[in-house]
Amino acid sequence: MSTRRKFIHQLSAASAALPLSSLAGQGPEKVILAYERKISANDRIRVGIIGFGIMGSRNAKTVLQIPGAELAAVCDLYKGRLERAKELHGQSLFTTQFYEEVLIKKDMDAVIICTSDQWHDKISIDAMKASKAVYCEKPMVHQLSQGWEVIKVQQATKAIFQVGSQRVSSIAYAKAKELYKAGEIGQLNCIEASFDRHTALGAWKYTMPLDANKNNIAWKNYLKENPGTPFDAKRFFWWRNYKEYGTGVAGDLFVHLLSGIHFLTDSKGPSRIFATGDLSYWKDGRNVPDVMTGVMEYKATKEHPAFQVLLKVNLASGAEKVESGKVKFYGTEGVIDFGWNDFTIRRNKFSKAPNIGGWDALDTYPAAMQKEILEQYNKKFTAGEKIVPDLPAITYAPPESYDDRYDHFINFFESLRTRKPVVEDAVFGFRAAAPCLACNESYFQKKVIKWDADAMKLK
Repeated sequence: MSTRRKFIHQLSAASAALPLSSLAGQGPEKVILAYERKISANDRIRVGIIGFGIMGSRNAKTVLQIPGAELAAVCDLYKGRLERAKELHGQSLFTTQFYEEVLIKKDMDAVIICTSDQWHDKISIDAMKASKAVYCEKPMVHQLSQGWEVIKVQQATKAIFQVGSQRVSSIAYAKAKELYKAGEIGQLNCIEASFDRHTALGAWKYTMPLDANKNNIAWKNYLKENPGTPFDAKRFFWWRNYKEYGTGVAGDLFVHLLSGIHFLTDSKGPSRIFATGDLSYWKDGRNVPDVMTGVMEYKATKEHPAFQVLLKVNLASGAEKVESGKVKFYGTEGVIDFGWNDFTIRRNKFSKAPNIGGWDALDTYPAAMQKEILEQYNKKFTAGEKIVPDLPAITYAPPESYDDRYDHFINFFESLRTRKPVVEDAVFGFRAAAPCLACNESYFQKKVIKWDADAMKLK
């Protein structure tokens, strides 16, 4: 195994450095991306997790793989999850149903916020004011009106603040960005991205506990707005399905797609946004669509040419057996086709000579004229100029078991230790979230949303 790892490492270092043009003519290629991270832990960092559901519990496992990281507290509104946290991480673990009790702990260095979307802004702001570093799951905020306040508090407190969209730390996206900037697909003009699913779990119908009642859930702590709302276990455990607590498919899934798009293109965001959708299958009381399509217009800037973005989520997609994230960057000379943490580049360049004949108007003209047109064409262009280049596809993949979420946390902890800028700060996080939240605005208001990407506000 050690010999095999050494071979793969050598292959990675060599092949990842090669430009695509040097591999032309060799047939289909697969390149393993070079990957080596040196992690030093000179001090201990104590972390509290606020929200110990699916994301919070898995984030805890990831954090504990990082040298020097210590899980010091868990907050959740459901008592069963606090019990589970102690089962997993020791009976001495500090647990609470009040996030404020985590923030007042003087020995707490950082918090990871994994609550329902409605609480992201409030807890982030309170944590930064309490001098804690913050890792906040996406989307950064629940409403468009909340983004600037988080940004202002981060700038005022100078707190370390990172949003949890891991594609920004992916070595696959970093390599794809390098090749995109090198012009391997020509000029970008369109991006298609989807995140379809075809399971009940994928549609956020998670397993309910047997004791989902008011005695075990701090319901009043859960309700940020409308405090008189009657207890409803579905609204607590399936919060993504309700606009009062979550952000639907746009805020939960579009934002993953847009984070990667903005990272790769260095874009600040679109200028116009329109979304349509439907609640077509999962009619279980939810009030957000299970199918949504968003169209976004990106104007030309100094960072990128003008391009269109087409986003789609279908939670009852008969084409899929598991969740499927697909992203394609179309350029004038090729396409970058992303899988989960890998991508393929296919290059399709135009021939130097324009096409003639075949499905063409040529044969509708008189025979003598056809002959004359072809003679002129053959005089003007050489045989080589008429050939469409046949270039092989090249797939880039990370090493086996690579985890971009782990890398995202590594980047966060490095910022804590060195004070270097985070990879996804509040400005980036809001610019990724805002167009997705605008999709919800467009859907519910049935109108086109105009967005000022520089000023980060509605027009």
